[in-house]
Amino acid sequence: MIVRIMGEGQLEVADSHFPELNKLDDELLAEMEGGDEDGFRRTLGALLDAVRRLGTPLPDDALEPSELILPAADAGLDEVREMLSDDGLIPG
Repeated sequence: MIVRIMGEGQLEVADSHFPELNKLDDELLAEMEGGDEDGFRRTLGALLDAVRRLGTPLPDDALEPSELILPAADAGLDEVREMLSDDGLIPG
């Protein structure tokens, strides 16, 4: 799956990594619902770090459609709330 981190670029992430990413996404959603700003920042950073670690960056000139778009590391709670679906940032 092609994942875009806003402001950074695209990475190809194997489907086998999505259980780990979904766990972080669930934590992020719980922290957002509870208004835990510190937890939100920590978990958003961990989620983005996991995508960077598990994914393979695409060349800057690649024009692949992103199947999943994640917020930038400095995104605020309200900005991320607007990006959420019923399943969080990562469907499934």
